Amino acid sequence: MDEPREPARYGFEAFDCAPALRLEANERVTHLQFKAMNERLERIEAMMERLERRLWLAVYGVVAAILAQTFQPLLAALP
Repeated sequence: MDEPREPARYGFEAFDCAPALRLEANERVTHLQFKAMNERLERIEAMMERLERRLWLAVYGVVAAILAQTFQPLLAALP
């Protein structure tokens, strides 16, 4: 007869966790946690790079506006 199976847990990879395999299971869990943490750090670094680009664009925009206001009277005074 068919043995009853445990339902698969959604989103988790099944692996044995017998007392003899406890160390291996902990190593796999730790590996998965470090992998997830590295992926999150990469996403955070990408967001920081985009934010830095936006910040420099804003700085250059402010400098351009100040320079335009500075040179506008000089250009208007020229014949």
